[in-house]
Amino acid sequence: MRVERTIELAAPPARVYDLVMDPSRLADWVTIHHHLEGRPPERLKRGSKLTQWLRIAGRRFKVRWTVIENEPRALVVWEGRGPVATHARVEYRFTPNGDGTRFSYVNEYDLPGGPLGRLAGRTVARVTAKELDATLQRLKSLVE
Repeated sequence: MRVERTIELAAPPARVYDLVMDPSRLADWVTIHHHLEGRPPERLKRGSKLTQWLRIAGRRFKVRWTVIENEPRALVVWEGRGPVATHARVEYRFTPNGDGTRFSYVNEYDLPGGPLGRLAGRTVARVTAKELDATLQRLKSLVE
């Protein structure tokens, strides 16, 4: 499954990057964030790891994330491992746009369960898209 969104933010890429790469701020903008396990690094860089608990549709689950690519203020790529061998890949792109930033967010993930998982995936994709829209609106409110 793949969910993709882009939003225009009236803030420079450096401000957006600093906020989204600060693990202590996840609760401020990510609507499905529940909490972090343990103490994450203060500054995330390539190779940084963190364990995040998420909540979607009333269900909590854990994802172990690794930053696999980090070009500050340009591109960040995360890979995550979740329950039942699920895999996720999240990409942030920061494109300067005048005095602001075009922020693109891509979330690709696999669901377990073969054909049944793919069928459920449509519903999950709708819920994910709705949460992503709300998350990006929160981000907009924080950086502008």
